[in-house]
Amino acid sequence: MAETLEQIQARHKKEQRDLQSQITQKKKNATKKTRKAVNNECAELEKRLKERQELELKKASGEQVPEVDDEPECESESEPEPEPAVQDVTKRLESTTIDSSLQPQNLGKKAKGSRQKARLARRAAEVKAAAIAAESEAANMVNHRAIEREYMVREFETHSLEEKEIAPNGHCLFSSVADQLEINGIPLESYPGIEPTITMMPYKIIRAVAADYIESHRHDYEDFIEKPFGEYVYDIRETGVWGGEMELDALAKAYGVEIKVVQEGPMHVVSPDTDDDDYDGKEKKTLWLAYYKHQYAGEHYNSLRKTKQ
Repeated sequence: MAETLEQIQARHKKEQRDLQSQITQKKKNATKKTRKAVNNECAELEKRLKERQELELKKASGEQVPEVDDEPECESESEPEPEPAVQDVTKRLESTTIDSSLQPQNLGKKAKGSRQKARLARRAAEVKAAAIAAESEAANMVNHRAIEREYMVREFETHSLEEKEIAPNGHCLFSSVADQLEINGIPLESYPGIEPTITMMPYKIIRAVAADYIESHRHDYEDFIEKPFGEYVYDIRETGVWGGEMELDALAKAYGVEIKVVQEGPMHVVSPDTDDDDYDGKEKKTLWLAYYKHQYAGEHYNSLRKTKQ
């Protein structure tokens, strides 16, 4: 049964989609050396499909079109017989079995497949070698986390300390100092000029004190700050930026306390040496902090408390 025009058009659309999928796959598998040939081949496929579909549409519309035979023309019966010598050579050629895998078009496919297999094998070898190297490196790697933890535990026992875990949220230094001040009976708002609200978190008060002290003693700290001074002070007071050596120094002087930081290696002591009259003659209390480099995602402080004797 002959196809209707609508059926032909639907079939044409499917053929076009199938051809596009075929072309996409061909271009995807093409290499730098074969890309030009693949593009030419794809263009030829599109041209042939377009010509055939146009011919079919014309036929379906009733137009008279010449018949086109895709097969090579057969030899005419009227053509003269070839010379005997030619016949002999022709017979020998026809009787010779040719390996289809050695045809030029198949040679290209075979070479392309071999190159692809070689690339995959080379890639697999590289991945395996990298995995072996990583395992070897891990086996020989120093476990800094375990070493640090072992050292800290010994220090805690030596100084009769126990650890209070502080949330690693960027405020750990300020939260640890706030905890230490409270257990030492030092009001957080005892630093002059700070008027915290009832709802103000302890670490926010400590941040405000550190920022205010650094700002009011600009000549002592400005040379150690890499960003604009005002921006640095704002970040300490209002954001979650980590605190460090400079903030410990400012807080020790602001509250008139000594801060001892237990860490892997020599203990770090921050002195409250200050000329402020507010703390003259007063007993200097000691705040104990633990500082880690390897136990957490980044640098971290915890609060330490004396164990009961």
